[in-house]
Amino acid sequence: MRKTGKAIVLHEKDNVATMLSDVNIGDEIKVVFQKKKKLIIKALNNIPFGHKVALKDICEGEQIFKYGEIIGVAIKKIHKGEHVHIQNLKSTF
Repeated sequence: MRKTGKAIVLHEKDNVATMLSDVNIGDEIKVVFQKKKKLIIKALNNIPFGHKVALKDICEGEQIFKYGEIIGVAIKKIHKGEHVHIQNLKSTF
């Protein structure tokens, strides 16, 4: 059974959102932005609570923004709705 998960974006520069619930492949994710804007995306992977999901396609080498800050660089193409983590992100810290 498909469910709807929730994610939040805290800065307009962000290209990832933070999951507020676990989701499974194919689940819908309701993304809420600070300015009350909403977006629905489809989860391409199982994504746990607290992890990141791509809000758009991100090219290899592109910077990843969370909370308006660069947190890393994509080490391969990341698709909208994909789990963003160590398998596709190199930290800049």
